[in-house]
Amino acid sequence: MTVALYTHADMLDHRPGDRHPERPERLQAVTDALSESDLKFMVRDAPLAEEADLARVHGQAYVDGMFAARPGTGRLKLDPDTFMSAGSLNAARRAAGAVAAAVRDVAAGQADRGFCAVRPPGHHAEPGRPMGFCIFSNVAIAARAAQQAGLSKVAVVDFDIHHGNGTQAAFDGEDGLFLASIQQWPMWPGTGHPSESTSANIANAVSPEGASREVWRKAFESLMPKVDAFAPDLIIVSAGFDAHVRDPLGGGGQSLEAEDFAWATRAIVSVANRHAKGRVVSSLEGGYDLGALGSSALAHVRALSEG
Repeated sequence: MTVALYTHADMLDHRPGDRHPERPERLQAVTDALSESDLKFMVRDAPLAEEADLARVHGQAYVDGMFAARPGTGRLKLDPDTFMSAGSLNAARRAAGAVAAAVRDVAAGQADRGFCAVRPPGHHAEPGRPMGFCIFSNVAIAARAAQQAGLSKVAVVDFDIHHGNGTQAAFDGEDGLFLASIQQWPMWPGTGHPSESTSANIANAVSPEGASREVWRKAFESLMPKVDAFAPDLIIVSAGFDAHVRDPLGGGGQSLEAEDFAWATRAIVSVANRHAKGRVVSSLEGGYDLGALGSSALAHVRALSEG
């Protein structure tokens, strides 16, 4: 199965600071690992997301505010962890535009599956605020684009070590949308525990700090029957690789290796094959050890390509 790869060099121009963990080298590590592999891709330029797509999740006032905030020089601090440089707005629009384009291409039968090598990430950006390195909620925007393209039931599976609070805020109680998320607990941003009050279309699972790979896998497996019962027309993956044992932001809190992400991907693909004609689009979220990020992303995309 051919995977379409969506990316763009503009995303290297998002520069939150030399010591910031969400640095341009992350994207280069992923694209280098993919290009040096034996996998074959349809490589497609990530377009700039249209304002209308962004506004379906964030509202026009937020979109206008982000467009107006773009600095001409230097950096603008949006929250304690999130910054805009002169190239950040275009990078964030490319990131959201990549995932929206991928779901539209998959919906139209122009691609089997898609992987979006993007930055900045998106799953912490809430409808009304940037947060946690994220400016626009990439996968939530793509889910709305997929619905517009005729895929009425869209599930997101998020395996980043941090909870996708922004995706949850955009999805909670919304018809035709479902979020299944696994995260370390306790862990920033302090959301995503199964005891948290959410609508029925949100399923959270947690893995404790220092958990073995087997414990993480068991928690992840608990989510799959819920995604299966939702019977989605498309699955979007929030593919964060910071649960890798070597990740500096995860602090080694989880014990995962590249093959664990491949295992999780195969479980997602199995559900997609049953209900969604195999349609899966994945979008890069976290992962901050460059070597672990590259090898994990490659294992993930290889599993996406297996069929």
